[in-house]
Amino acid sequence: MPGETVLVIDDSPTILKVVQLVLSKAGFHITTAADGEQGLASARAEKPHLILLDFVMPKMNGYQVCRALAGDPELKDIPVVLMSAKGDQVGERFVKVMGIVDYITKPFSPEAITAVVQHTVAKSQRKLAAGEPLIEGGELPPTDDPLAREKHEAREQVLDEVRTAISESVAPRIAGLFSLASAVAEDEGAMAEARVPTDPDAIAEAARDALDSANLARILAAVPPGLFSPAAEGAEPEEPVLQGDLRLIPIADVLQLLQLQSHSGVLSVTRARGRVEVFFRQGRIDFARGHSVGDDLLLGRFIVGGSLMSKPDLESFITERSSEAEARELAAPVVRTPRVLGQQLVKLGYLSETEVKQVITRQSCELVYEILRWNFGRFAFRATRDLPHLAIEAGLGLEVEGILMEGFRRVDEWHLIEREIENFDLVFLRNEDAVTQMGRGRLTREELTILELVNGKNTVKEIIRQSRMGSFDVSKMLYRLLSIKLIRRRVMPVAV
Repeated sequence: MPGETVLVIDDSPTILKVVQLVLSKAGFHITTAADGEQGLASARAEKPHLILLDFVMPKMNGYQVCRALAGDPELKDIPVVLMSAKGDQVGERFVKVMGIVDYITKPFSPEAITAVVQHTVAKSQRKLAAGEPLIEGGELPPTDDPLAREKHEAREQVLDEVRTAISESVAPRIAGLFSLASAVAEDEGAMAEARVPTDPDAIAEAARDALDSANLARILAAVPPGLFSPAAEGAEPEEPVLQGDLRLIPIADVLQLLQLQSHSGVLSVTRARGRVEVFFRQGRIDFARGHSVGDDLLLGRFIVGGSLMSKPDLESFITERSSEAEARELAAPVVRTPRVLGQQLVKLGYLSETEVKQVITRQSCELVYEILRWNFGRFAFRATRDLPHLAIEAGLGLEVEGILMEGFRRVDEWHLIEREIENFDLVFLRNEDAVTQMGRGRLTREELTILELVNGKNTVKEIIRQSRMGSFDVSKMLYRLLSIKLIRRRVMPVAV
């Protein structure tokens, strides 16, 4: 077995060096590639026995590389092991699909990566010697016909959910029976040398391996159509087909997956009382709206921030055309129904349709940037082509990759900012001498606005509200003012 070629595709130089060192010591010949495009070129040149593939990479992510490999007659039989920081959650759904035969979670130990590679290579060689196909299981989803591809992927998702539900349901009972049998054997002094498994997780994993898609499809084919439909059961339609915990699966991975598979539906992301809904059509974002996510993400803020209307004019408009309760409804989304306010402004000539679309685009992007920062909470995706009228009417068609690039840049900046501004209840003071010495002419108009609101009384939260700017923009400007020492944190007196 030693001497086989393993191609490692990962954009992390550290991972490449570590894996190369570990597997070289185990006797494998290692080649590396820093992104998907380089990886495909290396695969064509080297014809490796195995590919270790990162999940998240620039240019081409792991799934796109798998699609390209599966579509190449000379590369389609090369086994692929997926490497992911969230391998248990993301990788499991795609094992035995598009050449992915196994997955490993980062960070991994040298022993773990060596064992996975040795096992996979040995298994492939046994199959090759026996004349069996190297890649089992899932067929390559159709790539030419979007409807056929979506139907295939929906079928695989259903089968995977049934597989998991069956295995997780029966595993505890089987484990209980095995435990009882072991206990009886001990009492009778007839303990076998090889103990039967009693761990439900291990049994569930074995059951999932046994329940391949062909078997599940055969079992489900015997179920009469409509027998367990939502209408027959009186259940709510459109149950989530993908859901999870943000502490285990970053929302960026979910967004990339929905784009890659050209899904249509609603992604709901919740954290504490806040919730953001992102509406997808064929893998693109048509619209996003938020609930209880902060005043800086309301549509009115983007209208004022874009200099399309002054704050007094917008407030006057809302007040004149609504009762007090209706005004709150309009101003609040503005989160819940942004098109309502936009349509009224267009109808009365305050804004054009193009301007309304621009501010709704900005609001939708900012809401996605916001959830990229959330490192805890829940997400759920419901696949449907029947999107709400407001999402259809907005029809933004935004590319996920473009939003993620800007979002990741902001997340990196947030990490720096949060070292100095760890919460929005902080209060800052102006260093008047430093302001005088430096002069206000070197500051932008927005920075001057924030500087004027720093008065030793306003919290960061109040500065965001009064400035009508976004929390990210305000925090970034406060961070800069802190770095050039024009402001300082107010030290609150300690109660005695």
